[in-house]
Amino acid sequence: MHSGFIAVIDLGTSRIKGVVGRKNEHNVISILASGSIDAGNSIRRGMVYNIEQVGANVHKLVMMLENSMGRKIGKVYVSLAGQSLHTLEFNEMKQLPAGMVTEEVVSQLRKAAERFQPEMKRNYRVADVEYYIDDKPERNPVGVTGSQIEAGFELIVGRPNLLSNIEKSISAKTELDIVDFIVGPLAAAEILLNEEEKELGCTFVDFGAGTTSLSVYKDGILRRMVVIPFGGKNLTKDISALNFTENDAEQLKIKFGRAMENQDVSLFTSPFASKPDVDLTELNKVIGLRLDEITANIREQIILSGYEGQLGAGLIITGGASQLKNLDLYLTQKLKMPVRKASAKKTLINNAPELTNDPAFTQVLGMLIFANEDCELAVQETSEMKEERKETSSGWFTGKSRKPKNEKKEKKQKPEKQEGGFFTKIEDVFGGIFAEEDDE
Repeated sequence: MHSGFIAVIDLGTSRIKGVVGRKNEHNVISILASGSIDAGNSIRRGMVYNIEQVGANVHKLVMMLENSMGRKIGKVYVSLAGQSLHTLEFNEMKQLPAGMVTEEVVSQLRKAAERFQPEMKRNYRVADVEYYIDDKPERNPVGVTGSQIEAGFELIVGRPNLLSNIEKSISAKTELDIVDFIVGPLAAAEILLNEEEKELGCTFVDFGAGTTSLSVYKDGILRRMVVIPFGGKNLTKDISALNFTENDAEQLKIKFGRAMENQDVSLFTSPFASKPDVDLTELNKVIGLRLDEITANIREQIILSGYEGQLGAGLIITGGASQLKNLDLYLTQKLKMPVRKASAKKTLINNAPELTNDPAFTQVLGMLIFANEDCELAVQETSEMKEERKETSSGWFTGKSRKPKNEKKEKKQKPEKQEGGFFTKIEDVFGGIFAEEDDE
């Protein structure tokens, strides 16, 4: 793909981000356009909450990207997130009558993993696989001799209806088609972790606004992935309880918040007119209490992975909320692990340093690695299309008028009443800490 481009949209709890890029023959990406827009309260814990608002925001963001490039986007890749996403192990075994592993055998094993449907969940993606031939681990099984092969797959599973609200907000509320869904934590890990870190073993934590996703890698393979339902927004809300508006609380967190206190100034004159002065000791105590809760969850997930004490590359952190001052020092002390703050690898993206250096953009940039289909809107017009376009009042779209498609979609719209009840019926596998709460 040389002439077109790929377009990805990351539906974050705090901001919706969009990036358009092009890959060269070595799969190195050049960024053509990027942008982000406030999500308002339309996305909660990584899940679409207000279909109309998300659709309007995505439409606005796409127009910004198009205006920046002077070209039209016809379809997009969209992030898949939400606190119900987690890994599930699936094992499949096959005898080898020919005494050797063939491409066909490996393909049959993978198809079995893709077809597997866990109870009350949906299988969204095969994330990783480990092969054993006659009980010996084998990275590249094709061509190896033996009597049987076993494949241990890590599947990404989650609530069955995670996609429906995304589809309703994008396909029905904009003129865009969705090419595919990309699992957010996998995308972030792909552009940020190096092979040595995955091999030695590491915990990768992406601190978002609504959720914190955690992945454990060892021997080059994803061993566990889970989404913890706390993020930067929880810190902001805790600060709001000290008698600040949410907007002021967010600014205080960014400017003065610390994961670990410095021993100097404890009272700061409020930068907000007619607001109370800020007791920094109190502010950081509030932040510390929430961080203790998040860190306790991180520690618990490392223990549950079965790889505690075996993660030589330590903890690698990214995400917008990872920019809290002293967070790396705090985590080093609490988890007794080396901590590296990370952003996208420069070897994979040859321009846009302002994006690659911004941990808030790690996930959306990682999505570009998994995206390959040309997303540019084809503009080959028939004479009938040209006439149709002339008749439209705005004349904004070049190429085919997509007005009839919108009308069709609108006819299909039904009231969205059944979702909430359905959510409450599903018992979450992680128990109490992962119970769905209203993000008020």
